[in-house]
Order: sequence, then structure tokens, then C-alpha cells
Amino acid sequence: MRFDIVDLRLFLNVYKAGSITGGAALSNLTLQSASERIRGMEGELGVPLFSRSREGVKLSDAGYSLVNRANIVLQHVEHMRSELRQYGKGLRGHINLLCNSSAQSEFLPALIGPYLLSNPNISISVKEMLSYDIVAAVKNQMANLGIVADSTQLNGLASLPFSDDELVVFAPANGRWHDIESTTFEEIVTAEFIGLSEGSALQEHIEDHAKKLGHRLNYRVRMTTFDAVMQIVSSGAGIAIIPRHAAERYCHHHSCKIIRLTERWADRKLIICARDFAELPSYIKEFVDFLAQRPANS
Repeated sequence: MRFDIVDLRLFLNVYKAGSITGGAALSNLTLQSASERIRGMEGELGVPLFSRSREGVKLSDAGYSLVNRANIVLQHVEHMRSELRQYGKGLRGHINLLCNSSAQSEFLPALIGPYLLSNPNISISVKEMLSYDIVAAVKNQMANLGIVADSTQLNGLASLPFSDDELVVFAPANGRWHDIESTTFEEIVTAEFIGLSEGSALQEHIEDHAKKLGHRLNYRVRMTTFDAVMQIVSSGAGIAIIPRHAAERYCHHHSCKIIRLTERWADRKLIICARDFAELPSYIKEFVDFLAQRPANS
């Protein structure tokens, strides 16, 4: 495809304006130039992007598909420009890090703050994703690093240990759970759950294991943070499956019950993955060393 950024912006502007004339004006192009560019895109694709009428233009099926793709491309371009401008202001490097729910909520906040303070010319982007999506993104060079559960198939990626991340059942201190020290997932899968919001990598991981047992989790409510989940569990409304690190942090100040989950998948560890650590820029290697040597690994 021989589209350039001007073509994509023009295409979106024509869509927004509802006419090629309006799109040309928004793009600061002449009508003739805009028309030729749109025809060129359609010729390259072999399908029309718009249906034309006296009232203006409307997207074709192919046009609808291109809208989303064009927006994504332009967002990436703008992000790239913003990042490169920072290099002109003294930025030494940018680190794109993908991680699962637990790493983002329980480990990275305490580590990234001190790192940024001691490295003022480094910036970091952190995004939560499912572990298997992280592996694919790192392998396809969409990110420098990933932090995933050690049960994830790495598909050739290199890895280093990061932290223990055992999953436990978090329950109210009183009631039916008070004398239970350990349980299987099958024994609790039909209980009422307090879960993380839709899209949470950890919650989707737990739901996948419920589906393997032929069940769907029964949610009383879904919240955006571990602390919110634990606060509701403490009220007696249900139970949750969360990292032990989060549960123990909360139980220091509140009355609650931590129950060991006996499944092998609950006894997990977090690892740092990359295509090849030796080929990373020096500033990313320094960040990896910082993460791998921090107390979070104990």
C-alpha cells in the first residue's frame, strides 16, 4: 500500500465533513488534489472507500474498516512525534513496558517512582494486558519489555525472574470462611465473587479457569482496583481471588481472611520478558537490572 500520512488524514477529514470538498478544506488541500488522492487510495485498494451522491459522500464497507485503522496509525504517529520531541529536550530514552494486573497494581508503582527520580532523562509507558497478548506484542516489537506470569508460553522470548505472585482466596473474617485454611478452585467456583472490572488481565485469567470447570463466575459487583475489591469483600458481600501481596497488605489494617488456593496455576511467579536482553539499548538494560534486583523479588 502506498498511502502516506496526508492521505490518511484526508480520508478521515472527508469522512468527518461528509464531502470531498469539505475534507479538502480541513486538510488544506485543493479540491483537485484531494480528489486525486482519494481516487489513488481507491485504485491502490481496488475498492471504493466512499459512495458519492449529490448530497455528499458516505463510507463504503471498506471505508468503515479503514476508519479504525487510519485512526490507530495516526495515533501512533502522533505518539512517536511527541516522544521524539522529548529527545530534543534532553530525553535519553523511552521504555515501553507491558504488564499483567498484579505487576501494575502491586509491584511497579513502588519501583518506578524511585527509578524515575534517579533517572530524570528516562520516560516510561506502562500498559496492562493479558500475559499471552504481552508475549505477542513483545515478539512483534510493539513493546520493549513485558512482565507476565511464568505459566505463559514465551514463544522464544528471553526471560528473567521478577517476583513471586501467588494467588489466594480473599474472604470475610467471619462466617463460613473463618476456619478454612486452603481450598481448591472447584470448591469455591460457584460462590459469589467480587471481581475486577471487565478487561482486567487477572480477572480474565481466573474466568478462563472457571470455564475449564464448566462454570461462569457469579459476580456481585466488579471494581477497578484491588483495594476496592477487598473493601467490599470485608463487608461480607462475597469473596475474591487476588495476589497474596495485595491481600497481606490490606490485612495489616483490616479484619479479613486469606485462604490458600491449592491449584498449581495459583502458585505463580512473575517474569520479565524481552526478545533479547543483550540487544536492548543500554538504558533499557539498566532498567531491567533495576527491576530484577529490587526487594520485590524476595
